[in-house]
Amino acid sequence: MATLMYHMLSSSSLLSLGFYHLICTTRNRLKSAGDYVAKPYHPLSFISQPHLRRLPLYLLLLCLLISLIHQSLVSLDADPLLKGHTPVHRFTSLQAAAVVFSFLILVVFLLISESTSLLPLPPDLFFALAAALFYLQYSVSDSSASVQTSDLQAKCDSVSARISALSALLCLVIAVQPRLFLADVALAASICLQGLWVLQTGLSLYVDAFIPEGCHKLLDVVTGVEGSTKCDLEDSKLRAIAILDLAFVVHVMFVLLIVTVTYAAVAKTIGIRRFGSYEALPNADSSHIQMKAMTGTQA
Repeated sequence: MATLMYHMLSSSSLLSLGFYHLICTTRNRLKSAGDYVAKPYHPLSFISQPHLRRLPLYLLLLCLLISLIHQSLVSLDADPLLKGHTPVHRFTSLQAAAVVFSFLILVVFLLISESTSLLPLPPDLFFALAAALFYLQYSVSDSSASVQTSDLQAKCDSVSARISALSALLCLVIAVQPRLFLADVALAASICLQGLWVLQTGLSLYVDAFIPEGCHKLLDVVTGVEGSTKCDLEDSKLRAIAILDLAFVVHVMFVLLIVTVTYAAVAKTIGIRRFGSYEALPNADSSHIQMKAMTGTQA
């Protein structure tokens, strides 16, 4: 139950982060198309207090701290159901904790850079460091998939590793080309996709209603340790993997829908604000004055 709650918390955090970044990126692009530059952090523009404007960074630090504590505690538990048993489980858990800690340090550096002048962190350097950390996360997830006795767990970890690799590539592209709007949007979409896949992983491995037919939870009878899900028959395993592939495609389509709807909604909001303002009145007055001058000249 605790593992499922952790997956739900991680999923909601990633979805919120990706969706917020998507909205802010689209808004900045539509308001200043010629001066657009990708930003690693978007403060809350509707709040006047400087400290509260950095609320997204504080929430991100809190989520990373919870994840770090969880990974550190998990590394202390025994897991005889993993290939190589408990020592391998502890090393892989510590690797995941080290990646989370690295992201935590990067966000702290960003917070210091935004709030003080002690550590000026340019955006291109931030995205380059983020690319390195996402690639490190890909490496850890890929190595974790290779030691799983559960075929479904290995499949989920491998898909998560590929999404992390995509995020690393996009961060590297943004570091080189910070004005590339599509790469910034794709980065936000990849974070949303990672959040959805974390939720899918928790449901497919730990919720009985979502476990594919022919598969069951692993259980070490001697120690009572409960692991993830395994399929006994080859046909059941292939069917379960096919279901996960289909679920991944559905998640990708859902993320594309989110990006499209978000862009349309932000564009409509920006357009309403433009046409609802009084910016067109001076032009109308000047045109009226010019017409009166032409009439007087002709007379």
